[in-house]
Amino acid sequence: MVVAIPGEQVAMTRCQKEKIRKIAKMILIKRLFRLSGFAILFILGVVVVLCASWFRKDIPVTELESNYLTPQSSYITVDGSNIHIRQQGKGTPLFLLHGSFASLHTWDGWEKELSKHYNTISLDFPGHGLTGPVASQKYSTDDYERLVIHLADQLEIDTFFVAGNSMGGQVAWKLALHYPARVKKLILIDAAGYWKISADSSSKKQSRPFIFKLLQSDVIAKSMIKITPRFLFKMNLKQVYGDPTKVKEANVDRFYDLMLREGNRASTMQRLRQPGKDLQDSIRYISTPTLIIWGEKDAWIPLSNAYRFKKDIKDAALKVFEGAGHVPMEEIPAETVTAALNFLQNKPRQDSQQ
Repeated sequence: MVVAIPGEQVAMTRCQKEKIRKIAKMILIKRLFRLSGFAILFILGVVVVLCASWFRKDIPVTELESNYLTPQSSYITVDGSNIHIRQQGKGTPLFLLHGSFASLHTWDGWEKELSKHYNTISLDFPGHGLTGPVASQKYSTDDYERLVIHLADQLEIDTFFVAGNSMGGQVAWKLALHYPARVKKLILIDAAGYWKISADSSSKKQSRPFIFKLLQSDVIAKSMIKITPRFLFKMNLKQVYGDPTKVKEANVDRFYDLMLREGNRASTMQRLRQPGKDLQDSIRYISTPTLIIWGEKDAWIPLSNAYRFKKDIKDAALKVFEGAGHVPMEEIPAETVTAALNFLQNKPRQDSQQ
């Protein structure tokens, strides 16, 4: 006869309970692994589907020309590259220089009025619009400045006016800085140029717009060459308008289509890694009569920069447009072109906010 010892029974029961707990824990862990595996697979599946839906092939330039060439358009070979330009009107030549990610179409509203009085010359910078990539793979603002001067030489233009927005504004003031005898008047529209803290410590170091930061990542930049969601361009365009409701789907289509022009995405990633010379401290040497136009609600380059240009350029007037964003010549063309015409036609100037 076997006599059971109560203490041993209790010990065995505890042992069994511990084993059961361990087995349950292992089963739970296995289930969690399975669930997490399914979750990872689901997330990867979503990513694959999104990437597939956002994947876009380059569009041949010949396909885009049917929509974006105009009767005034032509290609001219400058420094071995075919540059898409648009010339309209007669009179003093006026170069119109677009900003980053844009094209000469950003000046449509201005050209209708300006071409009644001047010979307007707008162009797609290399890596933009119908011009597309260039063999030299040079896309800095210094390269663009050189391009404009060589284009002027080729068109046998000695002196001229120049207007530029954002990146194009930086090209414009570099032209005025380096060629004061040739640039007779300068219009800066929400121009780039001030990124670092000023010498008198009165300004803060500025942060670049989100899209520029995003594309500084090599991984994202490489993926964006093939995976290009349209919503990102729509969001970007709404960000540069003071009133996002003014953004038209046709404008989004144009921005998007021209970015998909064969080679433009790859050259854009190269351009963002070629900033050009930082000549911020030389702006004060510009002597050209200057009109500064700025959108009060510019989300890319703050209004404080307008006042810095006004302070540094001796012969400058400033006009601030309430409610407008980073591209006021596109968002409110009628109001801003009037200010430009008054300046170019030597009408009395004074600083104002409209």
